[in-house]
Amino acid sequence: MTDETRPEINSITSGAELKRWYWLKADLVAYCKAHGIPYGAKKFTLLDRIAHYMDTGEILRGKQQKISSDFDWAHETLTLETVITDSYKNNSNVRAFMEQHIGTHFSFNIAFMRWMKANTGKTLADAIHQWDVIDQRKNDSDYQEEIPDHNQFNQYLRDFFADNPDLTIREARQCWAYKIKQPSDTGRHRYAPEDLVAIGNS
Repeated sequence: MTDETRPEINSITSGAELKRWYWLKADLVAYCKAHGIPYGAKKFTLLDRIAHYMDTGEILRGKQQKISSDFDWAHETLTLETVITDSYKNNSNVRAFMEQHIGTHFSFNIAFMRWMKANTGKTLADAIHQWDVIDQRKNDSDYQEEIPDHNQFNQYLRDFFADNPDLTIREARQCWAYKIKQPSDTGRHRYAPEDLVAIGNS
């Protein structure tokens, strides 16, 4: 436990100090808007941009990914032969197609969405096969769906309940609220048994 209190973001002058603390994306967006830093990006990208600005005074401009395909995934008729393009987006049209071929249990899980983004040039028939492969993994008792790096809260909950299966979501949230008030040398706020001090356990 530390006696340190998170400073106001506008009082921080170094990227290293900024990254010791937990910030909501809204905090980072507000800072970016106030200092003319592009804010249309993921949370940890914004954190890196602000840290760079604090250290150098330079504003980093995000590179815009150029989309080469004009295929309209929201309105085009989809078939098994439809090629996955760099303009792909999850939407109700894709969901309806997938449910037609897979069933109403289809969902846009994280692993599948990443596969779609990484496999331009393959077809929707390939995508259906890959979804089945991913879905079958759920039958493996050791399988856990990957949690994106930026989703610290969900990772915290998974680790918390792995270590404390008899505790409640309310207690997990108490520990999380305590955790994000603490500084972190790594810039990530991961569960540790010491967090249970927040609910009077040890």
